[in-house]
Amino acid sequence: MPQLLELGTKAEMLEQLSIIQQLYPDYTLEIYGNLLDKMIPHNYKQLIVVENGITVGLAGFWIGTKLWSGKYLELDNVVVHEDFRSKGIGSIMTEYLNQKAIDEDCNMIALDAYTTNFGAQKFYMNHGFVPKGFHFVKYLKD
Repeated sequence: MPQLLELGTKAEMLEQLSIIQQLYPDYTLEIYGNLLDKMIPHNYKQLIVVENGITVGLAGFWIGTKLWSGKYLELDNVVVHEDFRSKGIGSIMTEYLNQKAIDEDCNMIALDAYTTNFGAQKFYMNHGFVPKGFHFVKYLKD
């Protein structure tokens, strides 16, 4: 049975570099650590799924408040280890964080999925998420 753990410290999150590198292969410990230094003070946390001592899934999340939504939980940087995909790990994380959002009295869960990531779009729609709009990006640096 997989174990779920919430991580709140930089040290705990740095231990997850190898699975983060499945999303961001160019990230070094230094790059990842510098980003965490900026994210953790804004309530960034991670949920990991551990099976036989291996992190098989990771979902970053934040709880915040916006004018349009009120209190919400945002999923961020969700990844299932490439050797453990299609085994229900994503569903385990999604269900856990859904309950966390309810327990934290959130109005909704929000997330971004790349327009080209049809697998993620299908997964989230199958878990009750609906597309609400577009997330526009204007790059300011190379």
